[in-house]
Amino acid sequence: MSSPSARSAPSPATDPTLACPISPVVDMVFSRWTTPVLWTLHAHGRQRFVELQRRIGAVTPKVLTQRLRQLERDGLVVRTYHPEVPPRVEYEISELGGSLAPLFASLAHWSQAHMGEVDEARTAYDDDTR
Repeated sequence: MSSPSARSAPSPATDPTLACPISPVVDMVFSRWTTPVLWTLHAHGRQRFVELQRRIGAVTPKVLTQRLRQLERDGLVVRTYHPEVPPRVEYEISELGGSLAPLFASLAHWSQAHMGEVDEARTAYDDDTR
């Protein structure tokens, strides 16, 4: 039996967050449909489910529901239930979710500045591999 002091310290091989400390954030924020949900709520404010789905586009109601629940669980989105007839539910980005705005702004700026270069690199690569 090993004592606690005899255990080895975590390493990048056993703890991926040590190799890349942003991995948990990337997994949480940049999973499929999560970024469009956060972006839309940040850009357009509080919205009902149908408004959010319409703005995002091709996301299915099932997937949007899953993403909203996960974002609510993570504290990035606030769900407000209004007990009226018919019941009304609204979603908005939380203060914690809003703190991602500078990150999104940086990524949007990078995208505008560099996606042309990425497209050129992809075309060159595809042409070379044909």
